[in-house]
Amino acid sequence: MSNTELIPNLFRTEYSKLVAVICYKFGFDFVEQAEDIVSDTFLKASETWGMKGIPDNPKGWIYTVAKNNATDYFRRKNIYDSKILPDLREENSQYEIDTSQENIRDSQLKMIFAVCDPINPIESQIVLALRVLCGFGINEISSSLLITKANTNKRLYRAKQNLKNLDVVDFELTNDIINSRLDSVLKVLYLLFNEGYYSSNENYDIRKDLCFESMRLLYVLINYTKTNSHITNSLMALFCFHASRFDARVSKGGEFILYNDQDKSKWDEELVAKGMHFLTNAGSDDNSIYSYEARIAYWHSQKEVSEKQKWGSILQLYNKLLRQEYSPIAALNRTYALSKVEGKSIALVEAKKLDLDDNFYYNCLLLELSELEIERKKYFKKAMKLTKNNASKKILSRKYGRFLN
Repeated sequence: MSNTELIPNLFRTEYSKLVAVICYKFGFDFVEQAEDIVSDTFLKASETWGMKGIPDNPKGWIYTVAKNNATDYFRRKNIYDSKILPDLREENSQYEIDTSQENIRDSQLKMIFAVCDPINPIESQIVLALRVLCGFGINEISSSLLITKANTNKRLYRAKQNLKNLDVVDFELTNDIINSRLDSVLKVLYLLFNEGYYSSNENYDIRKDLCFESMRLLYVLINYTKTNSHITNSLMALFCFHASRFDARVSKGGEFILYNDQDKSKWDEELVAKGMHFLTNAGSDDNSIYSYEARIAYWHSQKEVSEKQKWGSILQLYNKLLRQEYSPIAALNRTYALSKVEGKSIALVEAKKLDLDDNFYYNCLLLELSELEIERKKYFKKAMKLTKNNASKKILSRKYGRFLN
């Protein structure tokens, strides 16, 4: 792997770990300093490796330099006396940032739950998660979430200020903390994955980096006994089933491919098997929305079943999901499943009851179900106006190009 490929990969996998362990050592009020220290470490790697070549142990090099940079920084900022010296005075104690796998796991777990503190609204939690947990830059966050850089910076600043007094060093993941925040943590990860999978950005079809970061952070939760619950396994199953079709969703030319047109040979059987593993671990008693969505995604990932069995099962699951928690998108998807089981005319009657005129997906559904050309043209024009995503516009134009004039 070349230098230009290795450093971005290491940044994605190790940035958040290093930020977490530094904050765990010194406190969340030093999160910005931790981000700078780690960013400078990767900048130094880019400069040094470009001249001297890649070291034998690149990850070890990153961790060693980051620890040295942290020591130098806190000494320069006169934090040495208050934070380090007392530790040095203890018998058999030395100043050292612990980068053992156990400490990295503990640090990341604490940071995940700290970032999802209910003191911040969910929108700010997502921005903070992208920055602190995933290592995304301001431009990336703004682009991914379709908000301005100024708005991104504002949300980050307020979120960090709200957490300034949080003592991450002594922050314990008690059962109360886990029980009260786990839903928020999972919702943040769910929303991050969805933004990658159903990108609202006009320039992206699928943001795999967002999806894989969500999966990586969720895997941290699954590997910790207290957060390895039915619901976390259901969510991971959902992620695996969706991720299994990544390569089939986009053509070589970068165009989005609809489900019915996908090359099933490109579906990743290993990820489907992993999805089944996590779904089994979740158990049949899990009635969370993630469980229902995971089971729906399971049926979408099955190649060797009849259309009748597949869509009949999906329709039943959507009925249960909507009874559990209503959402417009779930209602839209349920209506499409109804069309596959009962026919378009019956589904169209149900669709018009939803009354979501200003929703892009609603107009696409009506476009698909309607039989009258004059109505289909109206829905096509409305859908084209309602989306900024170029991939969606290409799909509509390719399938219904006759309505362009």
